Amino acid sequence: MDINIRGKNLPVTDALQRYIEKRLGKIERYLEGVDTVQVNLAVNRDSHVVEVTIPLNGYLLRGEEVTGDMYGSVDLVVEKLERQIAKYKTRLMKKLKNGTLKELPEIAAEHRGEAEPEPKLIRTKRFPIKPMPVEEAILQMNLLGHSFFVFFNAETEEVNVLYRRRDGNFGLIEPEY
Repeated sequence: MDINIRGKNLPVTDALQRYIEKRLGKIERYLEGVDTVQVNLAVNRDSHVVEVTIPLNGYLLRGEEVTGDMYGSVDLVVEKLERQIAKYKTRLMKKLKNGTLKELPEIAAEHRGEAEPEPKLIRTKRFPIKPMPVEEAILQMNLLGHSFFVFFNAETEEVNVLYRRRDGNFGLIEPEY
């Protein structure tokens, strides 16, 4: 597993890199077929942000944590990823018979006691999609007061999802084939 570590507003020291690789190595044993893991580190004033993204057969495991200490953020994001892996493992056990995920006996045992009901699809919404540029989609999303907006991008001729980020800016999701 190749771990790509990038730092924003901080240098990635050898000690920090070794610590991240050691902690993410802990979850590597649960995953098979994962080639790369993307780790983004950032420092904004007194907050240390760690964001980890793991592509897994069409799914994305993603965790982000913010604390006052970079090492603490790394620990918390690894715990969050372990919970996500256990959750997806139990949900997808029947569907994934090709062995992408290894057994998670200790994590699954921890979560068996929490009898959470499975979420259900309650509503399906249909709406016409007209081609528009990204700027018009932002305007339309703001007019509707939504936090995301699905539209047909006139520039790329593909369906895109526009969403509002926590920092107030916008993000765009484009399909990749």
